[in-house]
Amino acid sequence: MIYYLCISCGRKVPHELVKKKVKCPYCGGKILIKYRPQNAIKHIKAR
Repeated sequence: MIYYLCISCGRKVPHELVKKKVKCPYCGGKILIKYRPQNAIKHIKAR
């Protein structure tokens, strides 16, 4: 499941609540960052 992290209140917002408006439903903040768990980041070696 995809989550966004609100900068204002720090809560995780599910993708379904952000589909129509980019706005935190909890505090009304308009700056959201796509939340990525640490294990989802891949490191690729340069050639």
